[in-house]
Amino acid sequence: MKIKSAKFLISSPSLAQCPELNLAEFALLGRSNVGKSTFINILVNQLKLAKTSNTPGKTRLINLFEITTDKKSFILADLPGYGYAKVSKNEQESWQKNFENYLLNRKNLTSTIQFIDARHDIQKNDIIMQNWLKFNNIPCLNILTKCDYVSRNEVNKKLSILEKEFQNKALAFSSKDKSYKDNVLAALEGLIEG
Repeated sequence: MKIKSAKFLISSPSLAQCPELNLAEFALLGRSNVGKSTFINILVNQLKLAKTSNTPGKTRLINLFEITTDKKSFILADLPGYGYAKVSKNEQESWQKNFENYLLNRKNLTSTIQFIDARHDIQKNDIIMQNWLKFNNIPCLNILTKCDYVSRNEVNKKLSILEKEFQNKALAFSSKDKSYKDNVLAALEGLIEG
């Protein structure tokens, strides 16, 4: 599967304001600053499609991107990062409610993609998120990001730990080493085709 084009569609504060799209959709989940926006940009080879920031908590809406390949089109939905505390409790609760509503009720949701930072151990809120997905029978692919910051041996070790801990397929990804990209595209293609 090769990417032909990618475009930003819309930012929506809630599921009710997301357009109905008859395409396979992947929801991107992860702690704030885990590299979801960078993942989108590297995957589609457009470095400014999704806004990136060094400041955690910048994504506060559901951002939808339409990706067209040589085989099929699909949607990436970038959701607000979890685990960011520098917002009011009311705002956190509002995000949580919208987040859960989207994941439980989005009709074309094919799978979630949960991102884990290779530089750190699996965090408590990553485990909570994974347990919630399993409890609600929501499929998940795990992606280990920022793999350029650790050795290949460490990447392989972390992937093994991640797959054992979450009982999901886990793939490595890096903004610098593009060799990981093909594995991710192949996994997405497999999920789209079921």
